[in-house]
Parts: sequence; structure tokens; C-alpha cells
Amino acid sequence: MKRHAPLLATALVAFAMNVGAAEKPVSWYRDVTPVFKRSCNGCHNPNKLKGQVDTSTFEGLQKPGKHGPNLVAGDPGKSLLIEEVTGKEPAMPKEGDALRPAEIALIQRWIQEGAKDDTPADAYSTHLKEPPVYGAPPVITSMSFSHGGRWLAIAGYHEVFLLDAAALSVEGRLVGESPRIESLAFSPDGTRLAVAGGAPARFGEIQLWDAASHQQLHAYRQGSDSVYGVSWSPDGSKLAFGGADKTVRVIRANDGKEQMRFDNHSDWVFRTTWLNDGARILSGSRDRAMKLINTANGQFIDDINKLLEPVVSMARHPREEWAAYGGAEGGVRLYKMQENQDRTAGNNDVNLVREFERQSGPVHSVAFSPDGTLLAVGSSGAEVRVYRTKDGEKVSVCGGHSGAVFALEFSADGQRLFTGGFEGLVRVFDPATGRLTAVFNPVPTEAQRRPAVTQR
Repeated sequence: MKRHAPLLATALVAFAMNVGAAEKPVSWYRDVTPVFKRSCNGCHNPNKLKGQVDTSTFEGLQKPGKHGPNLVAGDPGKSLLIEEVTGKEPAMPKEGDALRPAEIALIQRWIQEGAKDDTPADAYSTHLKEPPVYGAPPVITSMSFSHGGRWLAIAGYHEVFLLDAAALSVEGRLVGESPRIESLAFSPDGTRLAVAGGAPARFGEIQLWDAASHQQLHAYRQGSDSVYGVSWSPDGSKLAFGGADKTVRVIRANDGKEQMRFDNHSDWVFRTTWLNDGARILSGSRDRAMKLINTANGQFIDDINKLLEPVVSMARHPREEWAAYGGAEGGVRLYKMQENQDRTAGNNDVNLVREFERQSGPVHSVAFSPDGTLLAVGSSGAEVRVYRTKDGEKVSVCGGHSGAVFALEFSADGQRLFTGGFEGLVRVFDPATGRLTAVFNPVPTEAQRRPAVTQR
């Protein structure tokens, strides 16, 4: 902030003190934050700290900015905050209309009264007191089978439905803080479920749940935007995930302590997966790159692919060190997860194992069968296509969806393919033939514990 003669500020102090003498104290949370939210927070928030000033929270405002403390409690005339918003041509806000005299007087009086924080303890909480009641099935963004196929986790709104995979009955509703659930992953031993999501432009969060007891073990806030593509290290001790902040991070599962942070992507990171050695991870981003990363120090090893289209979805082959990705332009490709040093000189795609049939729209989901012989591909169309991994030949088409398919999971024996997406229904197919065997809505009603399942 810059200093200038606060003549109007002095007058407003007197006005605020006289007028406010008989009024109730100004509330930071009820009175002041709406002014900042409307006129200031767009440029002064944790993601865009102009002048190193954050007006989005009381704690942020208390931290000195580039030019020193933002306010002096009890003395508006010496507060830089007031200097910036007063005068003939106020320095702030840079864009939009200047604060109205009544708004400035309100902030003046709040400072004069001691600049106290009355933010409620749950002011920034998005946690629901009760599980949500649905008027329609929520979009299914992710599904995950536990090791051995005991549980099937399905993403909902603010919650995850935990189903008995054999009976297709809802055994638990795991309601957490995050309104948006972006990805799910069971631990290698099947006992814990990792949930990645958050509230867009507010916070990212990793939740850990105990599958047997349905109890939340941990909830780790991770930055100020949603996180995606959570994956477990082979030994189940760490979690990797990407974010809308363009980072890839690794944290310890038991305490959330950050072990690695990677900042080499230039766009949102949607997917992560671990290599067998546990010392490297692969990330997939909207910047078109699949990047190989050293987890010990966050060092960039290489792009394993030729940069052709944004990476929207990704799946690791269960037996080979291969990864398949689905692109925003309909491409589906299979790559070796290894260094790609020869690609630059000849613009070669040397790690490419196979390119599959191009889809009609963005490929939102890909999944391998448990033995790796099949690759299922879900796009923005009404069908899921299943291909042989070894030669790329199409095996079957699973149709009937209304809208994009965001989630694909094979059963543990590979005999069933579960699909979910925009319509909010889970469809079950025979992947060998494309025959629909069941359709169900995972959202339970008051009168039923089991979702209504239509067998075919």
C-alpha cells in the first residue's frame, strides 16, 4: 500500500465515532467482510496476493503487507487500509467502483472499536450436519473397488456411498467436508479409502476413511482449490494427488505431512499413479504432459509422452509399467512409464506402446481389467468401448448412457464392468459382450437401505 494524506479519513473517523456511539459494535464477520468480498477479495486473496495483502479472512488481514501493517487497532487515522480507500482518487480498489462513504465509515468504526474478530468457529465450514437428501441422482465422478472386491465406493455430493459389491447394497454413507468429490482410491490392503476433492476456489482436501467402521480417520486441507487423482504408494504409507493449482504433491497418510511438492506443470493436474518401486510417480495434466517424478526430492525426470492433447484421464496397467491416458480431443494412447530422452530430436513418441481408436469426444475415463487384457474407455458420448490391450481391437460396446461417463471400474474377477457419470446411475455390463446386466441408483431413500437394482 502507498501512503497519502488521509483528509477524508480524518473526517470520517469523527463521523463514525459520533454516529456510532449509540449503535451496537460493528461486526467483522457480518458487516466488514461483505464489503471486502464485494470490492477487495478479488485481488487480495491467498491465490492473488497483490501487495502481499489478504482481505479474505481476519487472519490474512492481520498479516503485514508489502508496505507494513494493514491496520492499527483503535486508530483508523494511522491505518494503511483506510488511506488506500479514501481521498479524491482512492488507490483501492484498482478496478470497479470506490467504496461508498458509509462503507468506509463502517470499517473506520470497526478499527476504532479495536478491530475485533467475531468470526464464528464454523464460518468457513461446508460440513453437512446430516447426509444430503437428493431430488435426483448426483453426478458420479469416481468409483473404486477395494482389493479383493469386497467394497465398491461411489462418489456423491458431499459424501461417498460405500456398497457391498456383491449385494449392491449401501452399507455406509461417508459424509465429509468437501462438497465436490473428484477421485477415490482404496489402499493396497483394502482397509482404507482415500477421497480427493474440495470446494472449488476455496480449499482442497484429502479424506481418509476406515472401510470396515465407516469412520473418518483423517481430513487434510490441501491448498485453496480442489485436488484430483489421488493414488496410494505401493506400501500404503503415502498418497499422491494433483491439483487445480498445477501442483503434484505427496503426503504421509498417517499425519498428512507433505513429503514432496512438484511445480513443473503449467495447468491443472488431474491424475497421478505410482510406479512399482514406490520411488517415482506419474502425473497427467491438462498441459498435455505425463510427467515422471522422483518422489524423494520432487525432481522432474521426463515427459514420457509426446505432447499431443490435454490429459483428462489416466490408468495404470496392473502388471506392466504402462499407463493409458484419455485425451480432451478423443485420443487414447498407451505408454511405457520410463524416460523418453530420444523424443526431442526427432519429435518421436518413443514410449508409445499403442494408439487406440479415436473417440467422438473427450475421454473422461479409462480403466484396465484386473489382468490387464482389456481397456475400457468412457467419453462424452452414450457408450463405453472395450478394447484388447495387446492389439487395440474393439471387443464390445456398452451403450445406453445419458451423458458423459466419468467413472469406470472392473470387478475383481474382471467379469463385470461398472460405469457411472453424468446421469447419476451405475450400469453393469459384461465387458466381453457389452450386454447390460444391471442398472441401479446408488442414492438410498428414506424407505430403503438397498438401492433399487434392475437386473437384466
